[in-house]
Amino acid sequence: MVSVEQTSAEQTGSPGGLRRDIGLIGLMWASVGSIIGSGWLYGAEKAVGAAGPAAIISWVIGTVAIVLLALVHAELGGMFPVAGGTARYPHYAFGGLAGMSFGWFSWLQAATVAPIEVEAMIGYAGHWSWAQGLEHKDQTLTTSGLVTAVLLMAVFVAINFFGVRALAHTNSAATWWKIAVPLGAIFVIAIGNFHPANFTSEGFAPFGAKGVLSAISESGIIFALLGFEQAIQLAGESRNPKRDLPRATLGSVAIGAVIYILLQIVFIAALPHSTFAKGWDHLDFPGISGPWAGLATLVGLGWLAIVLYADAIISPGGTGLIYTTATSRVSYGLAKNGYAPKIFARTDRRGVPWFGLIISFVTGVVCFLPFPSWQQLVGFITSASVLMYAGAPLAYGVFADRLPHHERPYRLPAGKVISPLSFFVANLIIYWAGWDILWRLGIAVVLGYLLLGGYALWSNATNQPDAPRMDFKAAQWLPVYLLGMGVISAQGGFGGTGNIGLWWDMLVIAVFSLVIYYWARATASRTEQIEQSIEEVVVTDAPAP
Repeated sequence: MVSVEQTSAEQTGSPGGLRRDIGLIGLMWASVGSIIGSGWLYGAEKAVGAAGPAAIISWVIGTVAIVLLALVHAELGGMFPVAGGTARYPHYAFGGLAGMSFGWFSWLQAATVAPIEVEAMIGYAGHWSWAQGLEHKDQTLTTSGLVTAVLLMAVFVAINFFGVRALAHTNSAATWWKIAVPLGAIFVIAIGNFHPANFTSEGFAPFGAKGVLSAISESGIIFALLGFEQAIQLAGESRNPKRDLPRATLGSVAIGAVIYILLQIVFIAALPHSTFAKGWDHLDFPGISGPWAGLATLVGLGWLAIVLYADAIISPGGTGLIYTTATSRVSYGLAKNGYAPKIFARTDRRGVPWFGLIISFVTGVVCFLPFPSWQQLVGFITSASVLMYAGAPLAYGVFADRLPHHERPYRLPAGKVISPLSFFVANLIIYWAGWDILWRLGIAVVLGYLLLGGYALWSNATNQPDAPRMDFKAAQWLPVYLLGMGVISAQGGFGGTGNIGLWWDMLVIAVFSLVIYYWARATASRTEQIEQSIEEVVVTDAPAP
């Protein structure tokens, strides 16, 4: 049986491979730094507008969903501590076609987060006189705003070129600030501005169950909680991945969830009644475009508003920085698996995948053209993210069957129950994102098949030594899964025709998820094929002499 700890050349710090420079705090802070980004600046206001005070329930449901997915990732990250792990698990379990698909979802998600954080920075910066003129009235970028956005993306890339140790130090400092500011805002605003009547005066759940559920995906709750997997993406650069990855993954989710739920409670309680007297869907007050800073000004805490406007640059900046790192590491993993050209796996003397960083910069710049505002890009990122997460529970079930004796530093309790449950939850999140988002994601999926699939077919046709194993038999469930989710979404009540009613839609997704889950387990790659895939990664990750 392959032992990644003993054989993976990624465990080395030799030139030509990724360098293992990050400890537990660096890994945890990478994930926390991704979780506490622009989501905290906008999440509470968007959620309460969609669900009323019942948005607190939305955050709890969103947290449970993310915890289930994080638990699965924690075991997989300890089993296979390799760079870009999210892109590799389906590759091991189902061969080339499934691995390529989920790798593309992972890359799409990572590549588009940095641009949206740049847009959040520019949006809040408009409060300052020196930054006015960077956005139009509809919050889309002007020409000068576009130039500023490109320069900020260049800063993210430049810091990454200094290597992962410099990145860990930079992000650790930013993350301490990013945790301190929202906690400080919670404490300061709550003192003297906590009105319990706000939770019931206009109805606790004025938009019913559908409002609570739609807020989870549509208002940015899942987007805000995203990021726990960043420690896993950096597994190839961890000093002790088998011990630290599970702790960093679960610890970051716990920290982020507590902060976000407290933020939602205090935001609702601190609002003057006049701001939502016409209903929560008509919430309005001066400065609402920067909700927390505007609220601080409204309750007479002008000094705190200044701090929050500054944090609106630092928090999204830290998240954008770490996702620039993640993009290059996911492309590194795709190249190691043979889905992308090998130039993506080349590292400089600091162990940085330099070409992947350059492509992440180019992608970010391109994103500013069709999505020139925060609101226009957030839905796309959420849908790509949750589709990416759906691959981990499927791979977990296969490894439980095919690799029962493989070393597991962290073993998930009740994994046989949590694994299919987390797959079901991931599909619910995808469904709640709405049909308007999912058909756009479908276009991106087709683009990925044209790019990565075309390269993989060329590699096999020309007998390249690292050509991926395009196992269509092991991934026969995949087209049914993707098309099935699209059909259910189109017929459902979240942006679809409404032919499938509320609650019935969840039952349909539950049955559909179980069918796909056990179908995927039954047709997955054989044990020897999985071991061969792991061995191939070991060989291709070998450091240069």
